[in-house]
Amino acid sequence: MKKFAAIIRNFLQLFAVQTTLLNDVGNDLSPEMKTYYDMELIEYAQAQLVHDQFGQKRPIPQGSGKTIEFRTFTPLAKALTPLTEGVTPAGNKLDVTTITATVYQYGDYITQSDVLELTALDNTILEATKLLGKQAGLTLDTVTRDVLNAGTNVMYAPKLSAGPGSSETEVTSRAALDATAVLTVDLVEQVVTELRSQNAPEIDGYYICIAHPKALYDLMRDPDWRKPHEYVDTENLYKGEVGQIGGCRFVQSTEAKIFAGDNLAGSVRELVLGANISGAVTEITYSTSGVTLAENELKDRKIMINGVVATVVSNTASSGTHKITVASTNFGSGTSGTTKIYPGEGGKDGIGVFSCLFFGDGAYGVTEVEGGGLETIVKQKGSAGTADPLNQRSSVGWKAIKTAEILIPTYLIRLEVASSRYSSGAKAN
Repeated sequence: MKKFAAIIRNFLQLFAVQTTLLNDVGNDLSPEMKTYYDMELIEYAQAQLVHDQFGQKRPIPQGSGKTIEFRTFTPLAKALTPLTEGVTPAGNKLDVTTITATVYQYGDYITQSDVLELTALDNTILEATKLLGKQAGLTLDTVTRDVLNAGTNVMYAPKLSAGPGSSETEVTSRAALDATAVLTVDLVEQVVTELRSQNAPEIDGYYICIAHPKALYDLMRDPDWRKPHEYVDTENLYKGEVGQIGGCRFVQSTEAKIFAGDNLAGSVRELVLGANISGAVTEITYSTSGVTLAENELKDRKIMINGVVATVVSNTASSGTHKITVASTNFGSGTSGTTKIYPGEGGKDGIGVFSCLFFGDGAYGVTEVEGGGLETIVKQKGSAGTADPLNQRSSVGWKAIKTAEILIPTYLIRLEVASSRYSSGAKAN
């Protein structure tokens, strides 16, 4: 398809603006131009679909409402009963599990004026299509990413002590992860072992991990890390593939999930306790020096004190009594003027936490981009009828129907890690 799109592009790019201008009285593009822009949009969108590339693909349902069905087949039990000579056994049958998911529609568009079309040096419709294609790809990839990160099969990197005789400290929650809880070869092998113990099928002889480049920073410095050309024909690389170690091929994406909290107030990352706390409390006072908070600005946000996380019920404005209310929570003891209140969505003291998704074949399913999943809509001048009486506006946009679903939870493990260099400045995405 890419070669075909390139041929059409080379032929039509010279005439795209002229074709649009010649047809500006009508409401429809020619079939050739429609095909061209559709392929252009899909090509740019597909380049962003890092998370989609490993999912089972399902076509968009036609005439089936807003639901789509994914099917999984239960493995057969061992046939340990010896056959009796001359007797036909009962046999077996397929056990199919149907998983339904609701599809949703997404989209956006760009409007441009007739003056821009007439005076621009570039084909602005084509450039808008490229930008929208990238936006569509990132949008649809994020839909899949967020579904996968909602899985409940989770592991946490242990905290590592420095120096000779280093040791590990088990971590059982995101809030306890500190900057020493990094991705290591041993940790990769543990996850791979867990997937193998669940009989998760490999993909071309490996398991796959999708992770942020900053999460891979520590792992890629290991001497056993192998670059793609060292183990696979580079023509068969996955989108974003960067290397292999421990029985797993790694795909990096800047869109891989990062768990982190925004600043608590404007440019202020942390607040300071305004009064000592001890034991279970429901109200916390905070220092207002350099802090401007609106009434209930922190409502429903998570905060962390002494490594303990609570959800904010309400907060007063900074010009008032400066209180944060939470459900009764034991934060331990905190000292006024020194103990800090951190964002609670990430790791210890508010650092960013990176999600590393490890999985085998058949772990999840997604809807296809082609075949109606993603569509380009180009409206020429005058298409809006009475809303554009002087033929001054044209537009290009996209819309897509999308969903994703975890099909076999045990085939997908979310490993949460920190980065020794990058967690402190990581922002949520």
